[in-house]
Amino acid sequence: MEHTRTARERAREEITTEILEAARRRLASDGPANLSLRAVARDVGMVSSAVYRYVPSRDDLLTALLVEAYDELGAAAEAADDGVSDRTDVRARWTATCRAVRSWSVGHPHDYALLYGSPVIGYAAPRDTVGPATRVIVRLVGIISSAHEIGGAARPLPEGPGPSFEPSVGDATAALREVAGLDTDVPPELVGRTLMAWSTVFGTISFELWGHLVGSVSDHETYFDSVVSRLWHDLGGV
Repeated sequence: MEHTRTARERAREEITTEILEAARRRLASDGPANLSLRAVARDVGMVSSAVYRYVPSRDDLLTALLVEAYDELGAAAEAADDGVSDRTDVRARWTATCRAVRSWSVGHPHDYALLYGSPVIGYAAPRDTVGPATRVIVRLVGIISSAHEIGGAARPLPEGPGPSFEPSVGDATAALREVAGLDTDVPPELVGRTLMAWSTVFGTISFELWGHLVGSVSDHETYFDSVVSRLWHDLGGV
């Protein structure tokens, strides 16, 4: 039977949402390291002792903000992939998903900074954040996996030059198998290239948001699309 929320439950949800919205505005003005429950309480017109009934500590507030932002980013990536009607067109799915990640990040730079910027000293993200944090990579891994399962959708993956990935990606193989349901026989070369692609996508976005491409790249969107295309080719896509 579906639970009917009480007036008190609805009021609590509304106030919690108001607190989180105020906290996200504070992220933009003060940054994650300077996030203060007292300041947030002032913004929502509450005394700090009242806010503690909804968010027990600064760390709990950071965790709630992380989960909310990760879920928003993950939802944007998933929606972009799901929006590609031809599920066998894995390259289009890869491109749409990566573009959605960039679009969300550019549109929410302060939330992105919380997720992928400098760690907040003294704060350790709990396990609650793991599921939301892996939504993007799970979707990307699913697309890559589909490309290597669909007949004719991917070319054979040649071994790369230099040292093999095999000694270094055992933990990544186990993690990807756990979160994305990959088979146990995924070749280390593909796991390594997937990690490279993942870090390059977010590294390119970070460089754009932090201004490190100024003077080097005149059209960030076109450059990002080029990076995404090269990564797809490197992963064995056609």
